[in-house]
Amino acid sequence: MIFEIFRQEREGQPFQHGGSLEAPNLAFAETYARELYGRRDESFALWIVPRESVEEILDPYVADVFDRDYRRVDGYSLKVKLKEARELAAKNAPHFPREETSAISDLGPA
Repeated sequence: MIFEIFRQEREGQPFQHGGSLEAPNLAFAETYARELYGRRDESFALWIVPRESVEEILDPYVADVFDRDYRRVDGYSLKVKLKEARELAAKNAPHFPREETSAISDLGPA
């Protein structure tokens, strides 16, 4: 029986395929995997999966119906959105008459 071994190098990291091994059953596969991938503490954790349990997808393309260009950054023009936001902010910003600002500055330090 063929087993696929996935290993995690450090806690929190994703698992990566470490290799394959042949063993008569899961108990032997676990022993072999510990020896091959854990003997020198090079793995934090191991996944041992019988090869027939791995699902293979030969055509991973998703139908056009599921294409979602709006999730891609190049789907929007950020420059246009920023320009519109700046113009709107400038239009809605409070404007003080020139006399009021000059009168405040004439008061001097408090």
